[in-house]
Amino acid sequence: MDSITKWFSRATEFVAAMFMAAMFATFIIQIAIRYTARLDWVADAVPLLDPNRYGWTLEFCLLMWVWIVFWGNSFIVRQHDHVVFDIVYTGVSPKVRKWFVIISGIAVCVGLLASVEPTWGKFAILRLKRTATLDQIFGPDLRMRGVYSIYIAFLVIVAVRYGWRAFWAFRHGGDPEKHLLEQVADDATHTQEPGAPK
Repeated sequence: MDSITKWFSRATEFVAAMFMAAMFATFIIQIAIRYTARLDWVADAVPLLDPNRYGWTLEFCLLMWVWIVFWGNSFIVRQHDHVVFDIVYTGVSPKVRKWFVIISGIAVCVGLLASVEPTWGKFAILRLKRTATLDQIFGPDLRMRGVYSIYIAFLVIVAVRYGWRAFWAFRHGGDPEKHLLEQVADDATHTQEPGAPK
């Protein structure tokens, strides 16, 4: 099970890295075209460098940014990566902390799942709206609802993650991610070479 989890985590990180690479490559294209566009003879001599062919680059960068943000927050960013104010949480007993995790997990899960249907309803108009320039690379079938569909996935995936967090806390007590971090630290301590500095 641990190997599957690690493989899945690496796969999602790889996809996010590909989004970043695509956005960076497009940004480099934008810079190159911006400077060659000043030279009229370049566009005439090399039709591929005609700036009119690259209007899609700005919208593509925005598309990648939206997907990076919601993909990353769905699969990569963990609870302990967030900045939290945990003065009350750390000041109470482990039993009370367990219920904090359960109640907050259920609240986030229910809140996100409850917002899926109304959000999808608002997206209905986007199924008709075409992007300004992305049809140049994705074809005429791409609609704005497809561009923003990652947000629906974000709502469902984060809801499932927090539901699992609440379930784990109910079964085992405490915070599952903190437990995992403690396990990793414990494994690192046990695998340390004899005589190595601690």
